[in-house]
Amino acid sequence: MLIKQPHDIASSEITPESIYLRRREFMTGAGIALAGMAAPSWALAEKLDARAATPAMADKGFYTSEDKTPFKDVARYNNFYEFGTDKGDPARYADALTVDPWSVMVEGEVGKPGTYALEDLLKGIDLEERIYRLRCVEAWSMVIPWIGIPLHKLLAKVEPTSKAKYVEFTALYRPEEMRGQRSRFSTIDWPYVEGLRMDEAMNPLTLMATGLYGQELPKQNGAPFRLVVPWKYGFKSIKSIVKVRLTEKQPATTWQQLAPQEYGFYANVNPNVDHPRWSQKYERRLPNSLFDPNRIKTRMFNGYEAQVAHLYKGMNLRRYY
Repeated sequence: MLIKQPHDIASSEITPESIYLRRREFMTGAGIALAGMAAPSWALAEKLDARAATPAMADKGFYTSEDKTPFKDVARYNNFYEFGTDKGDPARYADALTVDPWSVMVEGEVGKPGTYALEDLLKGIDLEERIYRLRCVEAWSMVIPWIGIPLHKLLAKVEPTSKAKYVEFTALYRPEEMRGQRSRFSTIDWPYVEGLRMDEAMNPLTLMATGLYGQELPKQNGAPFRLVVPWKYGFKSIKSIVKVRLTEKQPATTWQQLAPQEYGFYANVNPNVDHPRWSQKYERRLPNSLFDPNRIKTRMFNGYEAQVAHLYKGMNLRRYY
C-alpha cells in the first residue's frame, strides 16, 4: 500500500515551542535536567545521538540504535482523530487545545482514588528518556526519543487492589477545542478509550509520556500526557489522557467496538496476522518517498519479543489479535 506523505505544513501551523514549554519548570523539578530545552529540534537530536546507551538499556528494550525519525516528521504526521482524519490535521489544528492546567481522574480498584493535578500525580517519580519504535497499523513507523515515567511506578503510587485486572484509559472530550469530535462525519463514540491487561501495564517498557526529543510533548502528539506501549500498534497509545480506571473486567476499547473484525483488544504487532485490508508483513519507516520507500520487514512484537513474549505464552495470537 502506498503511504501518503505528510503535507507541507508551514512552521506557523505547528504548535509553538513557547506554548508547550510553559510547563518545563515541572519537567526539571520532576528529576530530569534537559539543558537547552528551548534549542532547535535538530540541536536536541544531535545531543541525543551523542549519548551512549549502556548494554543494560538495550537489553531491557529501552534503547534502539536505529536511526531516529526527524522531529519535523514526528510533529506533523500523526493519527489523532480528535483533530481530524488526515495525518496533517493534528499539526494544523491542535494549537486550539488547552493543556495547562491538566488533571487526571484515578478511579476503580485503587486505594487512592481521586482527581489529581498532573504535576501532583507525577511528583516524586523521575522522568526517563527512552528511544522506542512506534508502529502504526497502516504500515508506517517511527523511532522516537520519548520522555516519561514508567506506568508501573504511577500505578504503585495509587495502590491497585487485588481485584485490579485491567487498566482503562480515557482521553479528553472537549469538542469546542477538538474539531474532530464535533465533525458530523465522525463514526467514533467519543471520548476515546483504550485499555491494557494489568501485567501489560506493569511491564517496565510501558511508558506514560510527557515529552519527546528533549522537549515537552507537542499538542499534536498527545500533550500533555499519553500512553506509549512500544510492542503494540500505535492506536493503542492513547493521547491526552484525563482518566485512568482500574477494573476487574476487560474494558471495551474504542476501535474494538467500532470495528471488531479489524481491531482486537491486544493490538500486538504481529507480521503473521494481516489486517483485513492490508498486509502487516512490511512497514515504511518515516521519512520515506515514492522513490525511497524505506520499506523494512515487520518484527514480531515490533522487535520487543525478548521483553514481552512471556506475557502471551499459550495464547492463540491469531484469535487474540
